[in-house]
Amino acid sequence: MDATKSVSDVVTVDVHEAKDLLNSGHRYLDVRTNEEFNKSHVDNALNIPYMFITQEGRVKNPEFLAQVSVLCGKEDLLVVGCNSGGRSLKASADLLTAGYKNVKNMAGGYSAWVDNGFVGNSAPAEELKTACKFRR
Repeated sequence: MDATKSVSDVVTVDVHEAKDLLNSGHRYLDVRTNEEFNKSHVDNALNIPYMFITQEGRVKNPEFLAQVSVLCGKEDLLVVGCNSGGRSLKASADLLTAGYKNVKNMAGGYSAWVDNGFVGNSAPAEELKTACKFRR
C-alpha cells in the first residue's frame, strides 16, 4: 500500500472539467448514500457510499475500498463526486492511499452539477438537491 495521502494530495476539478473528463472516458464514482443516488445522479455513475447516515450520525463505510475494487481497477480513470464535495474529497484521498492512480475529485459535487444544468432530469433543481441538507 502507498503512503497515506491527505486531502491536499487530491486533484480537484470543477464540474465543467469533470463533464469533459467523463465524455473522454473517465468513470464517475458517486460516493453519496444509496438514497441520495436513487433520487438523481450523473448518467452511467457507479454508486458506492463512502458514508452511511445512521441514528448515531455519519459512519464511514468500512467496506468502501473493497467495494470499489470489485468495480474499478487501480489504473481506471475516475471522477469522484458526492453532494457538495466533502465526502468525495475524503474518499479520493483514501483511494489514492490504496493505490488508485487516476482519481479526481469533483468540486461542488452533484449540487454543482445540477446548478450548472448538467442533469437531464425534468425535476426542478431544488428537488434534486434536497439531500444537500446533509452538508457539513
